[in-house]
Order: sequence, then C-alpha cells, then structure tokens
Amino acid sequence: MKLENTTSFDTKTAAKQPFLATMRELATTYQAFCAYDEGHIRETGLTAPQFDVICTLGNTSGMFMNQLAEKTLVTKGTLTGIIDRLEQKNLVRREVPPENRRCFLIVLTPEGEELFDKIFPTHVEYLKQKFDRLTPTELDEIKSALQRLKSIFVD
Repeated sequence: MKLENTTSFDTKTAAKQPFLATMRELATTYQAFCAYDEGHIRETGLTAPQFDVICTLGNTSGMFMNQLAEKTLVTKGTLTGIIDRLEQKNLVRREVPPENRRCFLIVLTPEGEELFDKIFPTHVEYLKQKFDRLTPTELDEIKSALQRLKSIFVD
C-alpha cells in the first residue's frame, strides 16, 4: 500500500508536532511497564500471552475463543497456538458445548485453576508495589487520560 503525500507538512514541521513527545512518552512508558511486568511473569514459567490467558480465564466457567481474544491482548491467530501450548501443559482444555458443537469453550483444568490461584494474587501484589506510588486521584487522572486518548482512535 502506497501512502500519498497529501499533507502540507514538510519534515521539519512534522517533527515539531507537540503530540510526538506525548506519543514517545506513551511508548517508552509501555516498554518500561512490559519489562517490569514480563520479568515477573517469566518466573511463573509462562509467557506473557499465556499468563494473560490463564488470568483472563481465572474465576470464570470458561470462554469461547472469540470472547477470550476480545478480553486478552492476544490476536485470534496467535490465540490458537497459545491454547495448544497451555493444553500441552495441562493448564486448559477445550470443551465442545452440547448446544453449539461448532465452537470450543476454553476452560482451566484443575491444575490451571491451582496455578491461577497462586500466580494472580502474587502478580497483582508485585504490580501494586509500583502503583501504590500514585495517589487514587493520580490513578483516576491517568485512567481518564488514557481512555480519552483511546477514544480518538476508535471512531
């Protein structure tokens, strides 16, 4: 796909746009969070996407693949492979619901439930150590600003 040059910006004008500093800060903040978060997740023996799936399924009776894809940070195409690997580890299983035999319900196994009960509270406590440095007001302001930012991209 070829982008047409339909802008009146030149490279110097483009480079001076005020939102670029915000965009860079957002990206580097996300990178710093991921480095902190994923370091702890690796200690569980799971990848970040596997951890996301286990924690999303925790305290539920299971989810269909499309629901799981919507609630996690994992694309549908990648999700199948993640579920395959979690099945090999005996942490999830696919169930075919009698009312709809065309789809799978993904459910935590007893081993998966046990792992969730162990890793989820531990990870939340790990993250809380950092987020406790913010006041409730700051957390609300950040959340509102991120929601507003997201809304301008979702039309």
